[in-house]
Amino acid sequence: MVVQDLIDAMEQIAPLRAAEPWDRVGLQLGVPSRPIGGPVLLTIDLTEAVLEEAVRLHSDAVIAYHPVIWNPLTTLTDATHTERIVRGAAEAGIAIFVPHTALDATPGGVADWLCEGISAPLGEAKEGVIQGDCRGLAPATGGETDREVKVITFVPSDKVDMLRSALGTAGAGGIGKYRLCSFTVEGEGTFLPMDGADPAVGEVGRLERVRERRLEMVCSKRSLPLVIETLKQFHPYEEPAFDIVELLPEPIRRAGSGRRVVLDQPASVGELGDRLKAHLGRARIRYALAGDDRPFRTVAVVPGSGGDFVQMALSEGCEVLVTGEMTHHEMLAARQSGLSILLAGHTNTERGYLKRLAVQLGDILGPDADIRVSAMDQDWIVAV
Repeated sequence: MVVQDLIDAMEQIAPLRAAEPWDRVGLQLGVPSRPIGGPVLLTIDLTEAVLEEAVRLHSDAVIAYHPVIWNPLTTLTDATHTERIVRGAAEAGIAIFVPHTALDATPGGVADWLCEGISAPLGEAKEGVIQGDCRGLAPATGGETDREVKVITFVPSDKVDMLRSALGTAGAGGIGKYRLCSFTVEGEGTFLPMDGADPAVGEVGRLERVRERRLEMVCSKRSLPLVIETLKQFHPYEEPAFDIVELLPEPIRRAGSGRRVVLDQPASVGELGDRLKAHLGRARIRYALAGDDRPFRTVAVVPGSGGDFVQMALSEGCEVLVTGEMTHHEMLAARQSGLSILLAGHTNTERGYLKRLAVQLGDILGPDADIRVSAMDQDWIVAV
């Protein structure tokens, strides 16, 4: 196994295109072709204690959920903990890969794992089962890159097959595993050739009417220049008419930032809190009620820090926001807007997922892969 195999496995689990645009994800340190002989260590935060653990275990790669390198580094000395960690990992030959918000957004990722515990009555949570309608709080967009634009042109009926084939070789008409996908409809085209024109059909100075077909084919923006050049080259007309229509990205309902869950069985904040504590293995959590602790049905779930999602949760009709942490003013604004809050601690809403990630990686990489969850990664904020 080499580092690239680990990257490919993570791409299957949590494609990096799903990460937030502001995030620092992917391979932050290392060479894709370097072999991995020792264990792969999973951690939420790559601290100095976790790095020491990785060195002790002769690990060749660490998957750190949170980015290790956030701000640009101008030096690699012992001046800061980040410099010490990056330099230490480099000296030990340890690759660092970061999934962060890509792992939150993906179906079956951290956010869905949290929803499993929140949605089920106490003691009834099942792996992979969310008891309620669940979708992205901010649904992701994606879909095939071959369908970014649609090219529409108008061609004489007897030339459609020829032009379709030519555009197909240039990259148009691909949808999934299908090629030469198109749509045509027959109609009448008109044009009036002016002085200097050299029409393939008709005469200068006379209005011409032609039975034409409207030909539509999708393509990627990358392929578009060649597709248009090919259209002009193979179209029988001197000046072919064509339209380029930009298509909206495909919405992916079950992926994206956070989750909006409509519970099968409404629950009070107290009940949701008990479920959350059991799911995370925590003795205590914090909450702020906005009004009475009545049964709630619509819950927003955001791993880590959820303060930026308050207005989105309210606009989506959520009554409760379950997250890791928020500032005082964020909580105050949420409560005064009618949104109750449950806080379990930033990394507490993420760390429990690492065991599931270890299993997923093992299934993809095979029995020879040594995937371990760090014993030194822990919540360093202690309640007294």
